[in-house]
Amino acid sequence: MTVRVLLFASYADAVGQSELTLELADGAVVGDVVERVREMAGGRALPPSPLLALNAAYASSSTVVQRGDEVAIIPPVAGG
Repeated sequence: MTVRVLLFASYADAVGQSELTLELADGAVVGDVVERVREMAGGRALPPSPLLALNAAYASSSTVVQRGDEVAIIPPVAGG
């Protein structure tokens, strides 16, 4: 199945792309997406437990993904 992955700020800079398309096996979970991104050049910049969203709603690494889903890996945000 195909899923879309969005990376932001320092994560996009580290990987060199802000949007990816990944092929995953049926039954894959959000954590599998993170591991695939970690395997890419620069992917080790992701922390052990990044903030994740599935289809614009926060998700855990154990959330199952479906064909056509969008997974966002969100870096820490600071503001004042």
